[in-house]
Amino acid sequence: MNSLKVVRATCSLDCPDTCSLHISVDSEGRATKIQGDPDHPVTRGFLCGKVAKYLDVVYSPDRLLHPMRRKAGVPKGPIPAGKHEDVFERISWDEALDTIAARLQAIAKQYGPESILPYSYAGNMAVLGFGSMDRRFFFRVGACQLDRTICATAGGEALLSVYGIKLGTDTEHFRHARTIIAWGANIHGNNIHLWPFVEEARRNGARLIVIDPYKTRTASAADWHLPILPGTDTALALGMMHVLIAENLYDADYVTRFTHGFAQLRERVAGYPPQRVAECTGLPVEDILQLAREYATVTPAVIRMNYGVQRSQNGGTAARAIAMLPCLTGAWKQLGGGLQLSTSGAFPFNRQALERPDLAASSPIGRPGRVVNMSRLGHALTELSGPPVQAMFVYNSNPAAIAPNQNTVLRGMKREDLFTVVHEQFFTDTTDYADIVLPATTFFEHKDFQGAYGHYYVQLSQQAITPQGEARSNVWLFRQLAARMGFTEPCFQDTEDAMIEQALAVDAKDSPWLEGVTREQLELDYSIRLKFPQEENGGHFQPFTSEAWFRTPSGKAEFYSETLAAQGLDPLPSYVQATESRHAPLARRFPLELLARKADNYMNSTFASQPGHRAMEAKFSGLLEMHPTDAQAREIVDGDRVEVFNERGKILLQAKVNGSVPAGVAASRLGWNKLSCDGQGVNTLTSETLTDIGGGPTFYSTLVDVRKASAEE
Repeated sequence: MNSLKVVRATCSLDCPDTCSLHISVDSEGRATKIQGDPDHPVTRGFLCGKVAKYLDVVYSPDRLLHPMRRKAGVPKGPIPAGKHEDVFERISWDEALDTIAARLQAIAKQYGPESILPYSYAGNMAVLGFGSMDRRFFFRVGACQLDRTICATAGGEALLSVYGIKLGTDTEHFRHARTIIAWGANIHGNNIHLWPFVEEARRNGARLIVIDPYKTRTASAADWHLPILPGTDTALALGMMHVLIAENLYDADYVTRFTHGFAQLRERVAGYPPQRVAECTGLPVEDILQLAREYATVTPAVIRMNYGVQRSQNGGTAARAIAMLPCLTGAWKQLGGGLQLSTSGAFPFNRQALERPDLAASSPIGRPGRVVNMSRLGHALTELSGPPVQAMFVYNSNPAAIAPNQNTVLRGMKREDLFTVVHEQFFTDTTDYADIVLPATTFFEHKDFQGAYGHYYVQLSQQAITPQGEARSNVWLFRQLAARMGFTEPCFQDTEDAMIEQALAVDAKDSPWLEGVTREQLELDYSIRLKFPQEENGGHFQPFTSEAWFRTPSGKAEFYSETLAAQGLDPLPSYVQATESRHAPLARRFPLELLARKADNYMNSTFASQPGHRAMEAKFSGLLEMHPTDAQAREIVDGDRVEVFNERGKILLQAKVNGSVPAGVAASRLGWNKLSCDGQGVNTLTSETLTDIGGGPTFYSTLVDVRKASAEE
């Protein structure tokens, strides 16, 4: 009879919920069950549909389990399913590590170390796996420093410009709200552990209002859906401010005590009356008025803004304007009121100790390498010079699918003179372009810890099982590579436990919320709530209710930002039309705005490898969702094969005429290129244009047109 032990772990996928898990392991060391921690205040005993099937990932017959090397003479490019053995040959870890070290040393000697580009993001969001030994390694090499902008920088910089810190309303306090606005937030699809708190609030009389150009799962379940046009969120926020000020619905006391630049803001929003905002956003004047009035008077009111808002050309300003709304109404003063985009600023881990940027002084160039924006990978691989990129090391990411301007990205990745290493769990679109492929662990197979960007708990993740095959963690990989490169600094020998302790070694004056959070205590409790002073005597955590919370130059919430002005940016929010929007000159050639959406049943491109997840997503896979008006104008009917195109490329999809988007808008979902009918992903159509603030990608500022595909296509 097998006896089971339960291992406490934490989901490290890129999600605000950061769930606490129980993994059941039998006497033979095999994981048999995964479930949410019933005692965790946010996880509450259940998992999303994606992670509930995570055993399928760990034990998938398609797992990449051994180091592989591209066979001599085999060109880079898409590999048909089941044909990887024709392209790659198995090698040992020693041979793989020796080969990588030798190639990196030779490339650094010939071109300089800044010809080496690491490329990673949050395929592993845990602290050590996301950025620790890898950063030490690349600082010491003198490689390019990657500006990790692909997801959250525009919104993150927006929050910092208003508040100086990334904090928000506690997820557990949404239950107290009476008005909940999900602004670009598909709570039901990718933040499911907030949903029970929303439903509790609704049972107590709250209304859920969704502002989103797409009819998401959350919009379908909402009390009121406002189908705003893509990229016009700034205009709507400014229009709401216009109404709040004109009708004296703002909190004058809060504004006086805790904000900076109100007079300038008042003058700016005077130019955004509801009629103008209606023309920009596609929303009726009556809806704009009702939204503003309801937000101000049916309180507590809370906004759950998500990162979709900031993925347009004016996205940083949009997030900034939305973040100002609770400062205008004083919503922070009420339990359950305020705003949440990210809570990550509450976890001030010691990144200097983890990443060791001081090691750059010992690199061949004696300083940190040049910075490369990951959202412009195509440019980096095809145009960057002085020196050109000659080596790319990919981990925690799948750039061949998720990076914008995909044709240029893939043209760069096909270069025979580009040495590419990919550390992965499966054969992805990116591994098809690799010279060396290395097997990576899942979060079942290594130890780590993490904070969150959707709640306020620090959590430990214990290793539950022995790694499958020869899979190895990020920490192990870069520790081994450092040794092969001859790096003798003691930090390259640090264990996972040592690095957890280093990350938690913070100054109590600067990081009082981490008081009592130690590795030893995490080993006992696994999940520890941050220590907020307001809660010590039975109170509630409510940020931005005193000047002590703000980290801006003025010490207040900043409607007007001298910091942005010093950067040559508008110090006040203003609606600026995107280069690719329906009223731009380019719209005469490409009149439809494309939403390159995330799939509901994948995590970015993660889980596309799994048949079970693909089955859940099959209803929308390979589709272009259109409004009937746009379909009729092109003589397209539901089910037609269509070509979606712009000046960057074209993809083949199947038309789904279902009214899930407003007229003039179309939508398709991110997946793996190799799983599409023509080997092309939706990012074939997106550009490398960057956001106004934060240098992020502009996936949702994309113009296209659509026509019926010919019989040959």
